[in-house]
Amino acid sequence: MQGTATENKVLRTVPLLAACLPQDKCKVKIGRRFSEERDPELSTVCRKSGTLILYPGAEAANLEEFILDSPVYPSTIIIIDGTWSQAKDIFYKNSLFRHPKQVQLKTSISSQYVIRMQPTNRCLSTLECAAVALSILEKNNYIQETLLRPLQALCSFQLQHGAQIRLSKEHLLKNGLYPKPMPKNKRKLRKMELLMNSVKI
Repeated sequence: MQGTATENKVLRTVPLLAACLPQDKCKVKIGRRFSEERDPELSTVCRKSGTLILYPGAEAANLEEFILDSPVYPSTIIIIDGTWSQAKDIFYKNSLFRHPKQVQLKTSISSQYVIRMQPTNRCLSTLECAAVALSILEKNNYIQETLLRPLQALCSFQLQHGAQIRLSKEHLLKNGLYPKPMPKNKRKLRKMELLMNSVKI
């Protein structure tokens, strides 16, 4: 699922993912609102017992642990693409996404998408999430290595042509390097404080 605001962003990773996977194995749906009436195909996929949705949260099971105990081995995984606030909006405002089992990744890897600032050191791009999830589901680490190669090449090319390595907001805040003034809005200020204290938000 790709938010419409993300569709035209130059730094998005979904085109790389779609180019790396067979056409019949990767379907990109663009929009913010999905319903049974507007998208019966997606509705059918969401209601299948073998469908998962990758979105972190208190209700999400660890993907690796879930597949060990699942009576039906997953055949489809839905990944939401967008900024963190866009992904949250898409997940919570589409009732179709309550049907698949919600899973999350428990991984210690840091993002290799070094030309784009992430909120924390543990945040991964859509491509990286897909690479890790597919490697787990297929029990094949080579998938992760293969899918991440184009991202590594993209970052390398960009760095050779003037792009800068972007450290996470968490890193900048913890080390007193954050270049912008702290927000006056209490909710945004609280998020910044949580980042500085390594609290999952």
